[in-house]
Amino acid sequence: MRKIKIFKGIESELFPLEDEVNRWLDETGNELISVTGNIAPQSEGAVTMGSFSASDVLLIVVYEEKQ
Repeated sequence: MRKIKIFKGIESELFPLEDEVNRWLDETGNELISVTGNIAPQSEGAVTMGSFSASDVLLIVVYEEKQ
């Protein structure tokens, strides 16, 4: 049976998010079907001192649960 798992991180910390997903796959032994991602850009109101706040990153992982 296919299931989903959602991972959330921030744009400035993509490598730790990748590590989290890979570690979860290794630990569970689940079969990866697909990954879909989205970056939610921050509004102009989030600008401070000439730089933008990091955007939220959402990953939706579709997997087949290990039997």
